[in-house]
Amino acid sequence: MAKARKFPESIDRAANGFCPGCGHGVAIRLIAECLEELEQDKNLIYGIGVGCSSLLGGILETDRRHCSHGRAGAVCTGVKRVNPDNLVIAYQGDGDAYSIGLAETTAAAYRNENITVFIINNTNYGMTGGQMSHTTMPGQVTTTSPHGRNCDITGYPMKFPEIVASQFNAAYVARGAINTVPQINKTRTYIKNALEAQMNKEGYSVVEILSTCPTNWGMSPVDAKKRLTDELIPYYPLGELKAREVK
Repeated sequence: MAKARKFPESIDRAANGFCPGCGHGVAIRLIAECLEELEQDKNLIYGIGVGCSSLLGGILETDRRHCSHGRAGAVCTGVKRVNPDNLVIAYQGDGDAYSIGLAETTAAAYRNENITVFIINNTNYGMTGGQMSHTTMPGQVTTTSPHGRNCDITGYPMKFPEIVASQFNAAYVARGAINTVPQINKTRTYIKNALEAQMNKEGYSVVEILSTCPTNWGMSPVDAKKRLTDELIPYYPLGELKAREVK
């Protein structure tokens, strides 16, 4: 029988405010578990984006800084440079990191800043009204694409990890998902690798995590997971896009 995992001490057990079926809670717990396993849960500073990710600040028993919309990449760069011995984590959504903050997110990766970035991709602006983001799927209905996303006008969904892995000198790039237990366990491995890359001063690491958004997708949690499996994963392939170099 598999051993139950201990609830991380760095997370407050109080209600977190996330919608039922949202994947943020799973992602946050995985990060917290890895931090405790690596004995870094008392040695970190979060840069938290605007959006559903900002609810993270209310449940963390750790140091954190809420960033202006999209600016976590820049804020975490500054925090890491003046606190090089602390683990610095940017936690953002796709609207925050890829749409509002694309310049800051890309610049941190381009410079190979020694920070770790976790981006929850649920294909829309989750908290601010369900608007279309850079990762909204073709034909997906949102509050700003009521007839479905027309990629001939807006361009196609962005694959940021692929850009980083192929164009920049980053340390580690991966994409995971929270749709099944096996994928959750794989995502945990990617998260741990990303954190270890920073600990070893290897440079920039990013893990994109595909998540559900039942509220804005207008689906039940079960149907939302099915959509993630059937529609998102074929477009956004899972796995390590750039593995760490063994030195």
